[in-house]
Amino acid sequence: MPAHSDDINLLEGLLSQYSPSERERPAVEYLVDAMARRGFRASIDDAGNAVGVIGQGLNEVLLLGHIDTVEGWIAVREEGDLLYGRGAVDAKGPLSTFVSAAARAAALTDGLRITVVGAVEEEAATSKGARHVLTQRRPDCVVIGEPSQWDRITLGYKGRLLLDYHLRRDSSHTAGREASVCEEMVAFWLRLKQHADAYNQGKDRLFDLLDPSLRYVASKGDGLSEHADATIGLRLPVGLDVEALKWAIVEMAAPGTVSFYAEEVAFRAGKNNELARAFTAAIRRAGGEPAFKVKTGTSDMNVVGPVWNCPIVAYGPGDSNLDHTPNEHLSLEEYGRAIDVLTDALVTLGKTDP
Repeated sequence: MPAHSDDINLLEGLLSQYSPSERERPAVEYLVDAMARRGFRASIDDAGNAVGVIGQGLNEVLLLGHIDTVEGWIAVREEGDLLYGRGAVDAKGPLSTFVSAAARAAALTDGLRITVVGAVEEEAATSKGARHVLTQRRPDCVVIGEPSQWDRITLGYKGRLLLDYHLRRDSSHTAGREASVCEEMVAFWLRLKQHADAYNQGKDRLFDLLDPSLRYVASKGDGLSEHADATIGLRLPVGLDVEALKWAIVEMAAPGTVSFYAEEVAFRAGKNNELARAFTAAIRRAGGEPAFKVKTGTSDMNVVGPVWNCPIVAYGPGDSNLDHTPNEHLSLEEYGRAIDVLTDALVTLGKTDP
């Protein structure tokens, strides 16, 4: 079913508010106003998140989306069934789905209190918004707003670890036998790749692999000293001993040094609970064949899932292959289907005890 015009207007308006990480305020103010006009008790919290609460039930379902995007403006436009704009998929489409579905579900059941959060800085590796919400709420179940396609439910995300490598030493003649700082840096990268290859032996699924990526490389010299720097990202599988990995990397990096940051533990939720069952039943009633998936990136599920330890999934319309791309767009038909599915799932939860 195509989305209603009011739902499309909500999303188009949100896409029109350019909101890269740490510059979300205009989009937050827009969303708070949009939620208030739909009956939410809406406000901006101390972290800068947009928060809307609707319904009076004792049980709380938290719909945790993120309102920030990566850099790069994309003109908001409709081309047939497709709506283009930065964040259409990641993740203003899912966030708008949350607002529309929550408003509808609240009119159909009084068994829930539904909280929608448009969190800040999810794309900045700080997850400032989600970390603040952790200190404020203890929901009965959680839906993370990320693209899964309307008939798919995401149960897990790999973890993440970023590191900066640095090597500085006195300059030497290029005709000498000593390896340059650039060669030392390349040797470190190759050792790290070999370590990952050894860990990955016998593993076939991307979700189970230790996956390093070289994100930044630079070198310079002033005639007296030479420097080499690199930033490396690692996607971490469930069950990996991260502290042991850090120690191994420190040893591999010598004579260079490393610093670690932006660590998130890998997380996979269970599917034998009322939240997952509500989604699978809703997808079937909408004519789809539900399926579960896991993803190789990270999301705010990595932040809140291990702490709240309650039923949790990620859901939202859109093709995640379009995340962060200059061609980011969302099918309006799929957007409408996702709103219907989420509304149905919330109503079902309002009839049970999450």
